[in-house]
Amino acid sequence: MYASIRQYRTSDAAEIGRRANDGDSGFAPIARDTPGIAAWYLIDGGDGTIVTVTVCDDERTAEDSVQKAAAWVGENAPELVEGSPTVTNGEVKAQS
Repeated sequence: MYASIRQYRTSDAAEIGRRANDGDSGFAPIARDTPGIAAWYLIDGGDGTIVTVTVCDDERTAEDSVQKAAAWVGENAPELVEGSPTVTNGEVKAQS
């Protein structure tokens, strides 16, 4: 199991969350429909920070999720995200 964690700076976390959950153009449906993605979460970290966590079956899917997320942000919320996210991908070594 692998995970991709992305941290973004945003001017409106609530609006990003709304757009991400949109049934027609959101990222949540993309994640849900992508084979190999087991779970996807968007977390409002407060103070203009959001974090997404994507849990994947394998490393390639985790890496591909970064590209899908970048494309989604570029098409659906470029005015809400400041710069590029900080990205951490890696193998999950422990879980509960």
